[in-house]
Amino acid sequence: MIDRLIVNVLEWAAGHHDEGRFSPVAIVFHWTMAALVVFQLGWGWWMGRLPVGGNKIAAQDLHYAIGVLMLVLALGRGVWRLMAPGPINDADKPGWESTAASITHYLFYTCLFGLPLTGWMMISATAREQELTLLGLMPWPLLPLQDLTIVRRWQIEAVSEWMHWGLIVTLLLLIPLHVGAALKHQIIDRDDVLHGMLPVVPEPTRRRTRWQRRYRAVEQRARSLARRLFGLSRRR
Repeated sequence: MIDRLIVNVLEWAAGHHDEGRFSPVAIVFHWTMAALVVFQLGWGWWMGRLPVGGNKIAAQDLHYAIGVLMLVLALGRGVWRLMAPGPINDADKPGWESTAASITHYLFYTCLFGLPLTGWMMISATAREQELTLLGLMPWPLLPLQDLTIVRRWQIEAVSEWMHWGLIVTLLLLIPLHVGAALKHQIIDRDDVLHGMLPVVPEPTRRRTRWQRRYRAVEQRARSLARRLFGLSRRR
């Protein structure tokens, strides 16, 4: 019975993919994670400016709880992605843009998994009495680091914090790149990429726009310049 249910769900998702759209499950995962990422970035910045005290501890508890939730959602999203790959749309055309999109996609997953994991390591390495929960609904265990020496635990905490900040910077670079690419697909390329993840946005018509003509002209000039430079370097 469970097997049949899984098959029906995957067939339901495939029906959306055949229409060039992501399934509602993937859409919910995407926008929920996006909202939580933006919240965590803003909350973490504000939390770091609070003085030591009760308010800071309460803010940290919320930050940790949402971090645990993000880890669970990232796992769920990864499993769903493996079970029901997304649609093949205009972003999958061969070329450098498709390659860049794939690299960005994997970097996003690295951040979505790496940020809560490094935060989990930081807490586990430094707080023996710290309690983690999944939104206060169920306890979340610490990593088994408490039996290590204090020096080793502080080393783990320092490395984890460095990695945490590195992933934050990476995420801050990826977000405008991702948003800009989505807007380019919608405004310049006028394809179905944004519509596939946000169905309320109508699929644009295929007519060439002024922005599209300008972009293509700049792209052709860049390619011509690259060919010239590459030709000169080869002759040398």
